Amino acid sequence: MADLVITAANVRAGNGSKRRVGVAGATITPGQPVYLDPADDRYKLADCDGAAALRSPRGIALSGAANGQPLFVHASGPITIGATLAPGTAYYLSDTPGGICPVGDLSTGDSPVLLGIATSATVLDFQIQESGVEL
Repeated sequence: MADLVITAANVRAGNGSKRRVGVAGATITPGQPVYLDPADDRYKLADCDGAAALRSPRGIALSGAANGQPLFVHASGPITIGATLAPGTAYYLSDTPGGICPVGDLSTGDSPVLLGIATSATVLDFQIQESGVEL
């Protein structure tokens, strides 16, 4: 399998979701997982095989932004992710910056971070759970 192919125009927060607002520290597209860089307090693309900060996603981008622009971030709850999901499947932070993948795509050296479980073919119940272990 491969990372989800996300259509940015279809990404939107669901009812009762929690959101954050911040500043982008890179070019970010809706649907990409992001972390908050403590060095400059800006959101950047998260991945599961980088430094510890990169493996601590804070949410999924709801808006697109270039470096220095405002960014809206989905922090928890249902999100229409803009990709085709398999209901009941768990989705994880990918080793590709800003990517989301099924567990089968994780490999040696990755630190699994559960992003959520698909509740339908389009909606991900986004609840971050970090494993704290490396495969």
